[in-house]
Amino acid sequence: MKAIDEIRIELNNEWIPDVYESEVRPLRTRSYPLNAPQRENAPSILNTLLGTELQVGRRRIQCPDIATARFLQVFARLGCREVAVPYDITKIAGLADKLETAWKAAQRSIEQVGKGASPQQKGRIRASVIRAMREEVDKIGAGEMMPLFNKGTKQRGS
Repeated sequence: MKAIDEIRIELNNEWIPDVYESEVRPLRTRSYPLNAPQRENAPSILNTLLGTELQVGRRRIQCPDIATARFLQVFARLGCREVAVPYDITKIAGLADKLETAWKAAQRSIEQVGKGASPQQKGRIRASVIRAMREEVDKIGAGEMMPLFNKGTKQRGS
């Protein structure tokens, strides 16, 4: 059995693409371009005088709040180019918690599967798991840049 399959089975509901597909995509979302390099990154959240920023490499991304920065940080770690961000800001903090928990579980799983392997093999396992997660998130998609809001109003009656 390949390392990716072992890790995916071990993580079960905490596989990041599964959390993304089941909890983020069903919500009303907008597409958000991260444009992070397609590799594992080490993003950091900065609190500046201009507000909260997510730094990925040399690039800084303005975020409206820390919850959104934490949400985007998980996908920036994976190297995703574009993700779906929920419009409802009250749900972002809970989703960020779930995604960060899933990320930590994935790290523990990678370490456990790579136990006894050489540093090069551990690096290959880690890179392949991150690549698999990134490809699955990309396949699920980020949705439309500006989705339609087909909600009736009292004035229009429709």
